[in-house]
Amino acid sequence: MYDNKGCDLLDFEESDFNTVMASDIIFNGKIRFTKPFMIKGKVSGNIDSESDLVIDTNAVVKADIDAQRVLIRGAVDGDVNGKEMVFVTSTGSVNGNIKARQVVLEPGSNFSGRCTMVKDNEA
Repeated sequence: MYDNKGCDLLDFEESDFNTVMASDIIFNGKIRFTKPFMIKGKVSGNIDSESDLVIDTNAVVKADIDAQRVLIRGAVDGDVNGKEMVFVTSTGSVNGNIKARQVVLEPGSNFSGRCTMVKDNEA
């Protein structure tokens, strides 16, 4: 069983983020950011980041994602590349491929795709 005590990404709350995309926002296009970002609304397109991304419980993302660490509590339809980690909680779902150094799928999560875990020098 995975011990998530060392994963501060799970401890992030909305107040920890400089930018939070509210639940009433629908965005189409490319999102790029360098500081932790939380999505609570709907996104389609591409997401590219050098930082952490949290997709909140009711968020719907139809995009390919490239970020440092990705926490998925909502729904993702697209490929997810986490340079360090991809963590899908029990409320999360991913329909696409996952690639990261560390991948965690909590019991109850939904995943359909290929999972590739890479070594440090391959990420």
